[in-house]
Formats: sequence, structure tokens, C-alpha cells
Amino acid sequence: MFSRKAHAPIRTLVGDSTVLRGELRFADGLRIDGEVQGDVLAEPEAGSLVVISEKARVHGKVKAAHVIINGSVCGPVTSTEMLELQPKASVVGDVHYEVLEMHPGATIDGELKPLKATERPALTLAAANDA
Repeated sequence: MFSRKAHAPIRTLVGDSTVLRGELRFADGLRIDGEVQGDVLAEPEAGSLVVISEKARVHGKVKAAHVIINGSVCGPVTSTEMLELQPKASVVGDVHYEVLEMHPGATIDGELKPLKATERPALTLAAANDA
């Protein structure tokens, strides 16, 4: 009923033992398992995907169409389509989003700012699975 768009293919990987210093620009999809000390920016932004895994750390701004975070980000996050904050996500910085899905356990130390000023921002709280 609520189908999601197909994700951009992940063509770039920052491995778990990697520390990258400086601005990281990417196209399509990016997965970060290591540490990035600098901004993570999608070019072009439309249709892009960045996945920040549970072990990953980003110290800088993150900007892409679809952003999935389960690690930590120290800096502002901008998602022009969908922002998913998974249970172990930690964001210290302002969050700009079109649609936000936040799982229990995720934390934000900053302001939530919808990209379009609407009466009711598109905010979804992910329910725990009833297994």
C-alpha cells in the first residue's frame, strides 16, 4: 500500500576501518561504515542516497535526497526526500527534512525543520515490530 521508491544504487563505500578527512561528494548512493571528518554532499542531489551505518561517524554536514542514519552525525543534516533515523542514530545538529521517519531510540540534539512550511510536517514515528 505504501510502496517506497527504488533506492539509488550504492556505488561508493567508506569501509569500517577508513577515516576520511575532507569534503566527500558523491553521485547515486553512498554507504559509510567508517569515519568521515568533513561534509558529505550528494551531487546531483535528486535521487541520491546516503546510508550511515551503526558503526559510522560523520563530523560535518550531510546532504542528500534520501538519508538513512543508524550511526552518529555531528553536524546539520538535510534530506530533500526522506530521512530515516534508525534505533541507534544520534544527530547533534539541526535536521532539515521533507519526510522524517524516526525509530524509538534515535536521538536528535538540535532543531527539527521541515523544508516546506506546512501546518503539519510530514513526520512518521516507526512502530516497534509486534513479533
